[in-house]
Amino acid sequence: MTHPADQQFFARLAALNDKFANSLPGTLDRLAGLARGLDPAAPAPAADELQAMLHTVAGSAATFGYRGLGHHARALEQRLRVLQTFESVAAADWQDWLGELDRFIADARRDPKSLS
Repeated sequence: MTHPADQQFFARLAALNDKFANSLPGTLDRLAGLARGLDPAAPAPAADELQAMLHTVAGSAATFGYRGLGHHARALEQRLRVLQTFESVAAADWQDWLGELDRFIADARRDPKSLS
């Protein structure tokens, strides 16, 4: 017999999982929009928000069973953090990172559960 508190917990968890899954397309759209707005000559504003969003996606994805998505988001976040530590980063390095973010977004749109 399942305890009522357990049933409530798992019901809330299932609802939050559904909420994450349903909000993922909008989150990916927001990431793509921020990426389009990132200016390699002055990346700070967009990069800060991208980093915060990737951090949130990484944690939420791992919580709700999207491990590959979470790991990839965390790797992008960490690489972004490294890029932001330098005073000067070559535009090509920013473009490489943005290309990886674009691939992440495309893969997550196609099949977020199997992203690795």
